[in-house]
Amino acid sequence: MSIFSRNARERIYFTMFRLCGGLVVLTLLMIVSYMIAGSLPVLDLSFLTEPPRGANTRGGILTPMIGTIHLMAIVFVFAVPVGVLTSVYLSEYQRKGWTSWFWNMIISNLAGVPSIVYGLLGLALFVGFIGLGRSLLASGLTLGILALPIVISASREAIAAVPRSVREASIALGATKWQTIWHHVLPYALPGILTGVILAMSRAAGETAPILLTGAAFYMSSMPDSLFSQFMALPYHIYAVATQTMAGMNGSPMVYGSALVLLALVIGMNLFAIIVRKRYQERYRW
Repeated sequence: MSIFSRNARERIYFTMFRLCGGLVVLTLLMIVSYMIAGSLPVLDLSFLTEPPRGANTRGGILTPMIGTIHLMAIVFVFAVPVGVLTSVYLSEYQRKGWTSWFWNMIISNLAGVPSIVYGLLGLALFVGFIGLGRSLLASGLTLGILALPIVISASREAIAAVPRSVREASIALGATKWQTIWHHVLPYALPGILTGVILAMSRAAGETAPILLTGAAFYMSSMPDSLFSQFMALPYHIYAVATQTMAGMNGSPMVYGSALVLLALVIGMNLFAIIVRKRYQERYRW
């Protein structure tokens, strides 16, 4: 009787797990289907190759799409090297003690700071104090700081998961500590590091408040000509069209089309990172 009850409970639990997983997938499919249906009137090649016109009520999304790609490039160049090297220091060089506890607490708390606070930080630091002005570079660096805690946390976990035997074997063969980290620890940890990069880039790509305060423009007909120019970006473009134009308030296809392209960019970045992660998972196993 007890075995039957245990098996019955297992079936109930697994059914609940499947229902929860199916509900998540169904919700995602509903969101994507809703965006595709709403954006059908504007989904064509010109929507991706033309800049906005008529104060964002007509035309395409070329300018905000390119601005978003530029932003993500700056975030990647800044956040990934700084985040990974910071995690290497904290994992491999930082001595255990109150300083280690202090850094753990700071990084954990920074990951939960609201994005508007990062926007105010970027406004004060990059726009005001450093003097970058409201620019692409100021916004990219602000988003890079926002992404840093996620990259650091994931990278530390990935580095800590590498077996100690890998380090000991490398040092026993005469390698220095840095050579061991560079040639052995980081390649083995790379799949986990890429997971953190995926999460960080995905979050940064959809943030509106930081770029609103540090450089995003409501409307531009031309591309930014340097890192110190203002720019358009898809998150702020979606917000502006949806809340500042009558067409957007009435459910403009521009809003749904822009949101669909932003989602496609994020999924594209994720797929690329997943492919690279899979390659390294097959190459480095322990």
